[in-house]
Amino acid sequence: MKRAIPDDEVTVGTGNIWLDMGWSPEEAEVMSAKVWLTKRIHDRIKELGLTQVKAAKQLGVSQPDVSRLMNIRPTQFSTEKLMSFLRALQLDTDIVIRPKRRKTAGPGVMRVMEAAPA
Repeated sequence: MKRAIPDDEVTVGTGNIWLDMGWSPEEAEVMSAKVWLTKRIHDRIKELGLTQVKAAKQLGVSQPDVSRLMNIRPTQFSTEKLMSFLRALQLDTDIVIRPKRRKTAGPGVMRVMEAAPA
């Protein structure tokens, strides 16, 4: 039998787990980007049908590193390193810099997104 959870024990999330865990907005933004990049690496390794050993050789890392990537654990890798993995997996990466869309005070936003297939 499941126990009912009183309302005072439930906290509504922000939609960003890193913010909910108490990370600064800047750290949360970077971590969200790293997770997105890592998920794309995971998907690409699957698309190519690579074993973790073959993926490790192609990426120039150890098999345990690939295991971490396949489990979406990007914390030890920089965003630059993750982008180099995407290139090693035969994907193009672009960095686009533009003025903020909203004319509000504060820093700009970092987003990672995938282009529609050609």
